[in-house]
Amino acid sequence: MRQGSARRAVHRQVDSGLAELVPDLSRRGSWLLFLDGIPQSLVDLEDPGYLEFEYVRRLGHIIDLAFPAGEPLRVLHLGGGGMTLPRYVAATRPGSQQLVAESDVALADLVRRHLPMPGSRAGRIRVRAADAREVTESVPAASFDLVISDVYAGALTPPHLTTAECVLAAARALAPAGVYAVNVADGRPFTHARGQVATVRSVYPQACMIAEAGVLRGRRRGNLVLAGSRRELPCGELRRRAAADPFPARVVDGEELGRFAGRAAVVTDATAGSGETLGGGAGAQTAGTTRLTGPGTQSTNW
Repeated sequence: MRQGSARRAVHRQVDSGLAELVPDLSRRGSWLLFLDGIPQSLVDLEDPGYLEFEYVRRLGHIIDLAFPAGEPLRVLHLGGGGMTLPRYVAATRPGSQQLVAESDVALADLVRRHLPMPGSRAGRIRVRAADAREVTESVPAASFDLVISDVYAGALTPPHLTTAECVLAAARALAPAGVYAVNVADGRPFTHARGQVATVRSVYPQACMIAEAGVLRGRRRGNLVLAGSRRELPCGELRRRAAADPFPARVVDGEELGRFAGRAAVVTDATAGSGETLGGGAGAQTAGTTRLTGPGTQSTNW
């Protein structure tokens, strides 16, 4: 949908359901992507550095703070949607080389047709129409600085993308100083989130979690962003950045993150999906479609 044309909603049946591209009337040049009524992405074609959904902002904080400012990155995106984060990386780190694993070919085509991708000066964004884990396992070792996993089939994470084997595959794809980040949607009693924390911590010696205090206290379902690395993460800077967001969030790391995981077992290919809730996609986070302000940070009772 070129910017010079009238902005009209687009409805298309794609592999994963009914896709809708709807103009965001609050921002000129912005579009919302829905899949079967669940909000997946907000894309601002005029300002790709703008991130609306709070969990996407938190992933953006990791992109901003875990690497030197402005430095081009090699990024593997597991899940594409409206390509919000690939556009963000291209805008904030020109020259980056990015690969997007998107299994829904029709959705990727719809997005390309109506939401044009950045020009070549911003770097290269390739889209591979394949399963996210297959792509992760097929790329050369140590070929990426950052792997971001945000994959949902409807409102659920595919089980084979939640396991230690999948996280290990991402670790193989990362350079020694690389960072793995994953969006997890859950709510009390946090069965899925605790298992994902245990799984990420089983692979990466350094890890942290970013989430709104109301979610951590079990007041509502929402999104928890996990990050793992072989090197120290910038938790202090992340803490300051997350606290200043329109919806302030807490950064949980170290012993506190261990207490959150508790006795949760590491998820494996043999156990994935057996009695664990696999979260709820972007639409599960109620504030993903809510704007303006949220509650301040509070202490956490697990």
